Amino acid sequence: MLFADPFFLYFFLPICTVLYFVSKNGRYRNAVLLFFSLLFYAWGDLKSLPLLLAAAALNFFLGRLIAGKRPAAAKAALVCGILFDLGLLVVFKYSAFFTENFNALTGLSLPVPEIAFPLGVSFYTFRLISYLLDVRWEKIPPEKSFSRFLLYVSLFPCTVAGPVVRYADISEEMRIREISVEDLYAGVSRIAVGLGKKVILADLLAGITEELFAGEIASLSVLGCWYGAVVYALQMYYDFSGYSDMAIGIARLFGFHFPENFNYPFVCKTIAEFWQRWHITLGSFFRDYLLYVPIFGSPRKYLGLFLVWFSTGLWHGASWNFVIWGLYFGLFILLENLIGKKRIKKIPVPVRHLYTKLVITVGFGIFYFTDTARLGAFLAGLFGGNGNPFFGETLLYSLASNAFLLAAAVLFSLPVVPWVKKKLEETPGGLIASGIFTTAANVTLLVVSTVLMITAESHPFLYAHF
Repeated sequence: MLFADPFFLYFFLPICTVLYFVSKNGRYRNAVLLFFSLLFYAWGDLKSLPLLLAAAALNFFLGRLIAGKRPAAAKAALVCGILFDLGLLVVFKYSAFFTENFNALTGLSLPVPEIAFPLGVSFYTFRLISYLLDVRWEKIPPEKSFSRFLLYVSLFPCTVAGPVVRYADISEEMRIREISVEDLYAGVSRIAVGLGKKVILADLLAGITEELFAGEIASLSVLGCWYGAVVYALQMYYDFSGYSDMAIGIARLFGFHFPENFNYPFVCKTIAEFWQRWHITLGSFFRDYLLYVPIFGSPRKYLGLFLVWFSTGLWHGASWNFVIWGLYFGLFILLENLIGKKRIKKIPVPVRHLYTKLVITVGFGIFYFTDTARLGAFLAGLFGGNGNPFFGETLLYSLASNAFLLAAAVLFSLPVVPWVKKKLEETPGGLIASGIFTTAANVTLLVVSTVLMITAESHPFLYAHF
C-alpha cells in the first residue's frame, strides 16, 4: 500500500481517521493507530511483520534495563541492542553485498545469500537505536507501556520510508495529543502538496530520467549527461520530499508533529548547507549519534567525518555507487571545513551557487548508476570522455517536449510559494485571500493527482527501497 494510491487516500486513511475520532479516550485512539499501523505494514510485507514485532519487544525490554540501577547490565543491554539493530541491517540489507565483494577479493565462491529485504528496516532500526541511546544518555525516560512503544516503532506515517522520527520528538504526544482545526487543515494541506510533488512532478520527471539513462550512456551528448543528472536530482527531491510532506501531514491529522525533513535544499550556497536542508532527520541522526562518538578513546574529527559519510552512503543501498556518493559529498564537506566559513563567505554568491549546483548534479548522477561500468561511462560523458558530442538531438527534443514540466520543477524547488504567500498576507485582507488561495490550490492538487493516479503509471516512492 502506497501513500500515493487511491485506496490508501480514499479508503484506508478516512476509515482510520473516523475510527480515531469516534472517541476522545487516548488509549482507544492509540489502539486504533496501532491496529492500522500494523495493518498497513502487514499489507506491504506480511512476512516481515514478526521481525518488526520481535525488534520492538527486544528493544523495549533492553530500554528498561538500560535505565536500571545496575551499570554493568545497562551497558551490556545497550551494546546488545545496538548490535541487534545493526545486525538486522547487515543480515537483511548487506549480506549479499559483503559476500559478493569477499568472493571477488579472495577468489572464493561462497554462496551469495538471497534474503528478502524487510519493509522499512532501514528506518525503524535507526529509530530504535536513537531510542536506546537517548535512554542511556538520560535524554528521555524509558517507555513503560509496550503498546505505546510498539506504536512508536510501527507508526504508519513514518515506518516505511521515514522521516527518521526519534522517540524524543514525539514522546509527550504518544501520551497526550491535542488536535485542533488548524492541525487538521495543516495536515490535509501537507498531504495535498506532497501528493502533488510525487504524482504531478516526480513521476513525470521519472519518465525523462528513464528516457535518458535507461539506454546506452555513451551515446548521450555532454549536455545530455548533465541534463539527465539535473532531472534526476529534481525527481529525487520531489519524490522524497513529497513522501515526507505526506508523512508529516498524515501524522498531523492524529496530533503528531514530526520534524521537517526538507527545507528547499537547492537554495544552498555550500554543500554543508545542502545537507542541513536535505533529508534533515537522517543527517541529524548521523551527526548526533556518530560524528562525536569517541573513537579509540576520544572524539576524532576527521575519522568521525569519514564514518558519517561512509555510513550515509552505505545506508542508502548495498552498492558501491552509494558508498562513492557518500564519500564524494563528505570530501566537499571536508574541503569546506578546511577553507573555513569566513573565507567561503567572501566568495561571490553567484560563484557559490554555481559550485554547489555542479557538485550536487554530479552527486545525483553517481547516486543513480548502481552499475559501476555505467557509472564510469556517465562520469566520462560529463566531460566528453566517451567521444560524445557536446549537444545532441535527444536533448533538444526532451527540452522542447517537457519545457513546462521542467520550468515548474525548477520554480517550485525554490521558496517561491512561501514568498508569495507572505507578500499576500501582508496586504489588506491578505489572510483571507491567502486562505482561499491555499484551499483552492489544495483541492486542485488532490483532483489532478487523483486523476493521474488512476490514469497514469504508478511509481513507488524511491526511498521505500532504501
